[in-house]
Amino acid sequence: MDLRLPGRVGLTAQPDPPDPSPPPGAPPVRRAAFFVSDGTGITAQTLGSALLANFPGVQFQRRTLPFVSGASGAAQMVKALERAEAAGLAPIVFTTVKDPAVRAALAAAPGARIDLLGGHLTELEEVLGTTASEQLGQFHTLGDTTAYFARMRAVEFAIEHDDGQSARALDQAEVIIVAPSRCGKTPTTMYLALQHGVLVANYPLTDDDFPTDGLPPLIAPYTHRCFGVTTTPLRLSQVRHERRPQSRYASLAQCTLELRRAEQLYQRNRVPFVNSSTKSVEEMSAVILQSLELRRERLSGEEPS
Repeated sequence: MDLRLPGRVGLTAQPDPPDPSPPPGAPPVRRAAFFVSDGTGITAQTLGSALLANFPGVQFQRRTLPFVSGASGAAQMVKALERAEAAGLAPIVFTTVKDPAVRAALAAAPGARIDLLGGHLTELEEVLGTTASEQLGQFHTLGDTTAYFARMRAVEFAIEHDDGQSARALDQAEVIIVAPSRCGKTPTTMYLALQHGVLVANYPLTDDDFPTDGLPPLIAPYTHRCFGVTTTPLRLSQVRHERRPQSRYASLAQCTLELRRAEQLYQRNRVPFVNSSTKSVEEMSAVILQSLELRRERLSGEEPS
């Protein structure tokens, strides 16, 4: 029967979508998720995990199988899939494999196969009017040596300038992350360096830096490159208690004071900042990169290079 909403011609009422969560009291759905690659497996794991994140009601037993090639590699992969199938985990295979032997083995192996490259490579071949290279695992090889060594240099720069321990060549920093201790400066710094090749330093705000209206002297000349990080007092207190239990450093009062001072400092000096309490390192890095790109656009419009 065609049910039409009153006063809305042509609109048909649709049933509510099914709830993906299992009924209360029911055991959770469990599946095996394999990320199979003839390279490092990073691409398969990243893209596959992004897809799986949309199904929070399912528990996934994850396993990455990198560098799978040839008949022997294909045989070991098939055995792993068969074991998961026998355990009742109904494997799902995310693959970025180009090796014909492995692709053939996957087609006959148990489990659902999701090819993360195949269809897209065919489309690109049509668009570009040329065939894709058959060389395996090119995305995470040394590849572009200029970009690779730029990332390695960025990592070395991040290590040298961690926690404000060096002022040497600080003027070369593209970003200076500023925050109280244990807010997530170092992990974000290292991620930006290793993944994106960005020259990043970080500076810890301590009691010695207050009271002040401006940024600490070491980083004050580079205010336009600074990016602040904050969190919640409770979260900061929990993290600090893991490092120094029952200390003044980890007390809720001290954490509240330090975060309030830091945020006021950011606001006075127009330093953009992000709250790390609900964001992953990847998300914070994306926010910082967006801010960096906006700054570059602004400067390129005002100061021709």
